Amino acid sequence: MKHFLIYTNRHKDRELRMTERIRAYLQEKGQCVTVKLCELKEQYEGQEEATSDFPPEADCMIVLGGDGTMLQAVREIKRLSIPMIGVNLGTLGYMAEIEPAGLEESLDRLIRGDYEQECRMMLNGKVFFQNGKEDEGWALNDIVISRKGSLQVIHFNIYVNGQFLNHYSADGMIVTTPTGSTGYNLSAGGPLVEPRAKLIMLTPICPHTLNQRSIILSPEDTIEIEIPKGREERMQTVEANFDGRHVIPLCTGERIRIVKSEKTTEFIQLNQVSFLEVLHKKMSEG
Repeated sequence: MKHFLIYTNRHKDRELRMTERIRAYLQEKGQCVTVKLCELKEQYEGQEEATSDFPPEADCMIVLGGDGTMLQAVREIKRLSIPMIGVNLGTLGYMAEIEPAGLEESLDRLIRGDYEQECRMMLNGKVFFQNGKEDEGWALNDIVISRKGSLQVIHFNIYVNGQFLNHYSADGMIVTTPTGSTGYNLSAGGPLVEPRAKLIMLTPICPHTLNQRSIILSPEDTIEIEIPKGREERMQTVEANFDGRHVIPLCTGERIRIVKSEKTTEFIQLNQVSFLEVLHKKMSEG
């Protein structure tokens, strides 16, 4: 590697001490360094944001923050094939692999090419509106269909490969990748999955029956979630949330089709058992 892109969450490195520590060390080693400062963005509706101005020749993106910063970095380099690795400046996360205590050793390994790359699958969601228009988004972690506005149970009809699967009454539905299994899916009672696996999970949020649990599907399956009328034939208004950032509203009569995306995210892996180590630490917290 010769050109490093440092992507820093200003809320996590307010005085840029860690950013300067990394920049100075890499430049001392004769590396080219570009620094990009960011602040986590709020949710937005409408068409997907344009790719930010990043150097396409960068060999590696070093992300300073936590899992949320990693997700935003993925969105901002979506049209560039830049592998990334995270430096954890938050609480113990699953994506940011480098801890500050081992920073220089990790940077040396990156410079000399002592690492592996790990390809993570992503999801694409296309929304079909009643007026014939379409909108779409994609996610590394998950696509969450949840209520919009007042507290109410949402009714869903779910189809897999064109075949009716089930009707759900719940507070929402999470469609997640293996990478996203440690996020909202885990909080909703879904299973933990090794991030290199290839599958799609459906996990209802607070289902209002006792027999509705997570469903694991093939990555080749096509999932459609239809929004029917609610209780007493009421109109329902929900939203599809992509990785907690991009939001597309839907209402009764509209649907979203979710498939494995052609896009992937490349993670740099320095330690092949890092996920299991983090999982062990997380489980030990209790």
